Amino acid sequence: MIIGRERELETLRSAYADEYSQFVVVYGRRRVGKTFLVREAFNYKFTFQHTGIANAPKNVQLEEWKKSLQKNGLNVKDTPRNWFDAFSLLDDLIRKSRAKRKVIFIDELPWMDTQGSNFVSALEHFWNAYASARKDVLLIVCGSATSWIVDKVVHNHGGLHNRLNHKINLKQFTLHECELYAKSRNLAMQHRQLLECYMALGGVPFYWSLLKKEKSLPQNIDDILFSEDGELNEEFDALYSSLFKKPETYITVITTLGKKRIGMTREKIIVESGLSDNGKLSTVLKDLEHCGFIRKYNQIGKTSKLAIYQLVDFYTLFYFKFILENKRHDPNFWSKSIGSSLYSNWCGLAFERVCLAHVNQIKQALSIGGVSTSEYSWFVRKNEEQPGAQIDLLLDRNDDTINICEMKYVAAGNYALNAEEEQKILNRRERFIQETKTTKAVQLTLVTTYGLTKNPHADVFHNVVVSDSLFL
Repeated sequence: MIIGRERELETLRSAYADEYSQFVVVYGRRRVGKTFLVREAFNYKFTFQHTGIANAPKNVQLEEWKKSLQKNGLNVKDTPRNWFDAFSLLDDLIRKSRAKRKVIFIDELPWMDTQGSNFVSALEHFWNAYASARKDVLLIVCGSATSWIVDKVVHNHGGLHNRLNHKINLKQFTLHECELYAKSRNLAMQHRQLLECYMALGGVPFYWSLLKKEKSLPQNIDDILFSEDGELNEEFDALYSSLFKKPETYITVITTLGKKRIGMTREKIIVESGLSDNGKLSTVLKDLEHCGFIRKYNQIGKTSKLAIYQLVDFYTLFYFKFILENKRHDPNFWSKSIGSSLYSNWCGLAFERVCLAHVNQIKQALSIGGVSTSEYSWFVRKNEEQPGAQIDLLLDRNDDTINICEMKYVAAGNYALNAEEEQKILNRRERFIQETKTTKAVQLTLVTTYGLTKNPHADVFHNVVVSDSLFL
């Protein structure tokens, strides 16, 4: 059973029902559910289905292509010599098919583009000369190597330029979708456990599929991530290698950003990482942003040159905070870390990232879903007279109001604001107004797990959003 993905399913069904041939690309990070989505949408019935092979040379790729043609009903004896011949044989299969709509599904497309293979040129020729010349073909291509898909297909400047009919960038599940998935698998987790699981694994469906209903969340996390034979024990290297053909520079950037909670400017990344300031770095940053590992945000009132890049991928953050810290390879490292300062610091950071991934839900909780809003982060360095200040989420609204969101994770009970923290928040608000010279009303919004304790300091907040609202 497929959970969520209503918009994506509607896109695929609309493409199937169109009177002309359609070209659809589905892309997204490893294990986000791309293949499952396409197969479920068409009930596993295709005129032709093929999956590329990781790290295989052209001759092996072409041999497997021949086998896929045979499995789908084409009587072919010889392995095609090149990709032009391979796609010509696919055209033969399409012509012989009696299906009203010929659904062609080519998965892991980037793996088929080996060096010197002319694969992309052959794909372009197939679509322009064969498929688009008919009215009954639905071509769906898919791949985890998002940077390749975006560069070679989505932003193609050759024969596929402006030829795509639909592109589906499959995102991670939201908290709401994770809750639906957990219920479908009878996982006995309430919002508190679902939230913490999301903070560790993000919304990657495959990761959630590894959870065992008979085990507690800490037991599951230990089993999946810290045990010697855990399914995600070596996920970090596999993740970045699957997405990027030369992952070393990407990992360098990710590792650099992992050291700074608020993020870094491009200039700071260069200084900290030792990488060169060139077009390759621009490509790496853009690819990481496309894949959802980092976010790029402009600081309100500042130029785009001072934009900040921030690590936001939940699994990667968890990897840096815990998996790398497990020096002794303790299979129960997570269970033993709960309640520690390491755990508490991670909770605050990960909860902030959950909030940043659910801004629309925060806006709905504030009843401003219909108000045009821009999202920013903001910080200012300390000077001789004042300390530095940082705000992770600002909602700059067109109704002459700005919400400064303070995000506070509390494992149990309400958040209790004390005098010292109240003064810090008020100072932050005042510094923001001074530095930006905004004339808008500036409201203080608390986003927290359960609620706000009523005490003499609580009235500093104009509104409170609880984590239950993030599940809507």
